[in-house]
Amino acid sequence: MTEQSETPKPAGQAQTRSGQLMIQKVYTKDLSFETPHSPQIFSEDWKPTVNLQLANHATTHGNDLYEVVLTVTVTVTFAEKTVYLAEVNQAGIFQVSGFPENVKAKVLATMCPNILYPFAREMVSDLVTRGGFPQLLLAPVNFEALYAEQVRQQSGDAANPPAVTH
Repeated sequence: MTEQSETPKPAGQAQTRSGQLMIQKVYTKDLSFETPHSPQIFSEDWKPTVNLQLANHATTHGNDLYEVVLTVTVTVTFAEKTVYLAEVNQAGIFQVSGFPENVKAKVLATMCPNILYPFAREMVSDLVTRGGFPQLLLAPVNFEALYAEQVRQQSGDAANPPAVTH
C-alpha cells in the first residue's frame, strides 16, 4: 500500500475551491403563441421585422437548489402589424454549490441560461412552424456579454444616482 501526502501550501497562498453546477431538471414553465392578424396575414407578401427580448431570473429553493427561468419573447411585425408573438419560459432546477456569492450570481445569470437557451430556441422554432409561418432560427446569445453589460450598468447607476426633483 502506498501512502500519499499532500504538500502544504506556502503561507499566504489561498486554497483553491472549485464550485459545482449540476442540472436537476429542465422543463417548459410557460409558453404562448399569438397570431392576432391571421388568417389575413398569410395572404400578404411581407418582409418581417423580428424583435427578440431575453430575460432571466433565479429563485433559491434551499439546499443549494435554484430555479432559473429564461424568458424568450419574439415579436414579428410587418407594416405596423404584429404577425406573431411567441414567448417561452424555459426553466431549470440547478444545484449550485461551492462558489463564492459573486461567482454564484454570475453562474446563475450566464451558465444556466446557456444551458436553457437551446431548449427555448427549439420551442420557439416549433411554435412558429406549427403556427404556419416559415421556420425561425434564433441566433446564439452571449449571456456572459449580457451579464457584463448589466453589471456595468448597475455599477454606473450606483456611481450616478438619479437626480431627485421636488
